[in-house]
Amino acid sequence: MRRLLLIACLLAGPALLAHAQPSPSSPNGAAVPATPAAAAPAASSAALNRLDRVEVSGGPTASSRRRLSTASKIVIDREELDRYGDTVLGDVLRRLPGVTIGGRPGRGGDIRMRGLGSGFTQILIDGERAPAGFAIEDLPPDQVERIEVYRAPTAETGTRAIAGTINIILREPLQKSNHELRLSAGMDRREPQADFSWTRNLKWGGTSGDDFVGAVSVNGGTRQRFNNIDSGTRILDTETGEVLEQTTQVGVSHGRNSNLNGNARLRWKVSDTLSFNLAPFFAFSQNESTSQTNAEGTRFRDNHGDSDGRMHNVRLNLSASYRPQVGETFDLRMGLGGFKASNNSHRRDTQTYAGTTTQRLQDDASSSTEDHASLGGKWSLKTAQEHQWVTGAEAERSARDQVRDTLVNGLPLPGLVKFGNLLGSRSLRFATYTQDEWSPTKQWSVYAGIRYERIETTADAAGSLPETRNVSSVTSPLLHLLWKPDAFPKDQVRLSLTRSYRSPNLNDLIARPSINTTYPEGPNYQTYADRAGNPDLKPELATGIDLSLEHWLPTGGIVSGSAFVRDIQGVIRNQVLLETVSWDSAQRWVSRPRNMSSARTMGLEFEIKARLDELWDNIPPELQLMLVRFNIAAFTSSVRGIPGSNNRLDQQPRGSLNFGVDHRWKALGQNFGSGFNINLVPATTVQQTETLRRHETARKQFDAYLAWSSGSVRDGINWRLSLANLFPNDAEASSEGTSIHSLTGHELLTDSWSRNKTFRVVNLRADMRF
Repeated sequence: MRRLLLIACLLAGPALLAHAQPSPSSPNGAAVPATPAAAAPAASSAALNRLDRVEVSGGPTASSRRRLSTASKIVIDREELDRYGDTVLGDVLRRLPGVTIGGRPGRGGDIRMRGLGSGFTQILIDGERAPAGFAIEDLPPDQVERIEVYRAPTAETGTRAIAGTINIILREPLQKSNHELRLSAGMDRREPQADFSWTRNLKWGGTSGDDFVGAVSVNGGTRQRFNNIDSGTRILDTETGEVLEQTTQVGVSHGRNSNLNGNARLRWKVSDTLSFNLAPFFAFSQNESTSQTNAEGTRFRDNHGDSDGRMHNVRLNLSASYRPQVGETFDLRMGLGGFKASNNSHRRDTQTYAGTTTQRLQDDASSSTEDHASLGGKWSLKTAQEHQWVTGAEAERSARDQVRDTLVNGLPLPGLVKFGNLLGSRSLRFATYTQDEWSPTKQWSVYAGIRYERIETTADAAGSLPETRNVSSVTSPLLHLLWKPDAFPKDQVRLSLTRSYRSPNLNDLIARPSINTTYPEGPNYQTYADRAGNPDLKPELATGIDLSLEHWLPTGGIVSGSAFVRDIQGVIRNQVLLETVSWDSAQRWVSRPRNMSSARTMGLEFEIKARLDELWDNIPPELQLMLVRFNIAAFTSSVRGIPGSNNRLDQQPRGSLNFGVDHRWKALGQNFGSGFNINLVPATTVQQTETLRRHETARKQFDAYLAWSSGSVRDGINWRLSLANLFPNDAEASSEGTSIHSLTGHELLTDSWSRNKTFRVVNLRADMRF
C-alpha cells in the first residue's frame, strides 16, 4: 500500500507541481495555514492538527455535514469545486463514487447516479426541483456554494429519486472579501472558450451592519465546439447472406454557445424572530450550429444543416422565516418562474443521379414556453429530547405550450398536419410530508418520515390528438438509522429503508410524432425509428435498502463502503415496435416509452479520501498534506421479461473508478499546487429489448491541474491551469437488432455504429478577491 502511495506522490509532484487548493487543507475543507519551513516535522504536524481542529469548531465543514447527517450523503464544498477549475458541474460530480456522466468526455453531460440513466436522479436547486428547461451543464460551478448528494431519499427533499438526489446550493455571502472576480480562457480542440464570473457581497443596516446581507453572482461566457460525424448501418438478410443496404455518413459540425447567468441570495433581518429571503435566478443562452455530411448508400448523399436556438429561464423565490421561540421555526416559500426556448433548423439534402440533381429541403421551427408557480410551507421543532420534527406541504402548477412546424420543400408533411402544430399541457403537483429525527442515545440516531405526492398532467386536444390526462400518486415511507458503536468511536454504520419513484416526463406522455429524417417516407428500420409519446404511462416505484460503513480518520479523512438494492416495478423503457401509423401508408418502426415488468438493481461502492499522513506513519514532511482520493463502484441489474445475461437497465454501466492525488509544494516563496484524476467507466452491453442490443466502449479520462499564486493568496491573483481529457479516446457505440422483412418473411439483422472523437480541453483561470 505504501509503495503504491509513494508512486502516486511521485506522479503528482515534480511532473504536475501538485495541490488543488490555494492553501493546504484537510479533506473536510478546513484551511490549514502553512508552517515555517524550518520547523521540525513532528512539531509541524502537531501544529497543523491543532489549527485544523480550531478551524472546524468555527463552523460546519463538508466532512462534518456528512458525518452528522442521519441520512447518507456526500458534501462537496467550495474548495472542492475550485480544485480542478471545471467549467461544468458534471465534471465535478464525475469524481464521486458511483456517479457517471453522459456526453463526450471533457464536456459534461447528464448526471447518472449509481449508473442509472436520466430521470432516476433528482436535481434540486436550493432544495427545490430544478426549473423547467434546466440543464445542469448550464449552471457554472462559480455560482455554486456547495453540492449535497443524498444516496437515499428523505421526506423533505422529495422521493422522486430512485438513484439519489443532488441538491445544488447557490452562492452564499463571501466570508473575508467584498468582491470575487474570475476570468478564464481556454481551448477545446482548437476552438476558443472564454468565461467570466463576478460575485459581490452585500451587507448593511443595524448596529452590527448585518440587517441586510447577501451575495449577487453573474457569470457569462462563449464557447465554440467542433464535432465529427462518423456513423453507419448495414442490413443483412440472415437467410441468404445478402447485404440489402449499407450506408455511411461522414462529416463535421461546428457549434457556438453564448450564455449569461445570474443569481442572488438576499436576506433581510426584520427582527430577532423574523427574516425574509429573496432569491432571483436567470439564465440566457444562444446556440448556433452548422453541419456538413457526405453519405454513401442513401438516397441523398450531400447533407447540409444549419440551426440556431435561444433559451430564457427566469425564476424568483421569496421566503419568510419566523422563530417564535428557541427551536421552533415556521417557513413559507413562494416561487414564480418562466421558461422559453425556440429553435430553427434548415436541412438541405442533395442527390445527383444520371446528370440530374435533386434537392430535398426541410425546415423545422419549434418553440416551448412554460409558466411556473409554487407555494410551500413547513414547521420545524427541535425539542430538549433531541427530537427534530419537520412537517410541510408543497403545491406546484405549470402550464406549457409547444409549437412545431415542419416543411419539406416548402410544404407541410401530410402525415403530421392532422396532429396540429400547437400542443398545450398543464401539470399540477401536491405533496405533504412529515419527518422526525432524534437521538435516543449517543450511539443511535433515528430518522422516520412519510411523504405523499400526487401529480396530474393534462394535454389539450390538438388536431387528431384527443385530450389526455394522466394522474399518479405515491406514498413513500422512509427510515434511516445511524449507529456509532461505543467500542469503535471513529466508525459509523448507516441503514436506510425507503420507497421512491420516477414519474414519466412530459414529453414521454404527450410528445407529438417525430419522423426520422433519414427515412422520412415509406418503410424504415429499427435503428431509424420514428418517435412518439404514450399518455398511459405510470410511475416507476422502487423499494430500496442502503447499508454503509464509515471509518473516520483523525483529521477528517474517510474510508467507507456501501451497498444498495432497488426493486423497481413498472420499468419505463423505450420500445421499438412495428406499427400501422396514421402518418404514412407503410408500416413504420416507432419508439415509444412503455411500462414493462419489474427490475432489480444493486451495487457496491468503496471510497478512500484522506491526507497521506493519515494513512502512512512516519511520512516525509513534504508529503504530509498530500490528499489521496480513490473510489470504485460496481453495478448490476436485470429487467424481467428480457432474455439474456445483459438484460440490464438502460444506460447503466458495470461500474466506475476514480483515482486522484492533490498536493501543494513551496518554491521560491510562492505557493504551487497540482494534482490529477483518472476516471474509468468500463465497456457496457445492454439488451434493450428482446430483439435490440446496444454496446458502448469504455470511457477513460485523465485530468490534471496546476495552481499558483502571484502575490498573497487573499490579495493577489490565484492562477489555475486545467487540462481535461488529457489523453483523448474515441467514444464508440453500436447496436444490433433483428426484424422480419415485410415482403419475404426473412429475418433481417440491422447493425449500426457511431464513432465520436473526443478532444483535449485546456483552461487558464485567474481568481481575484478584493
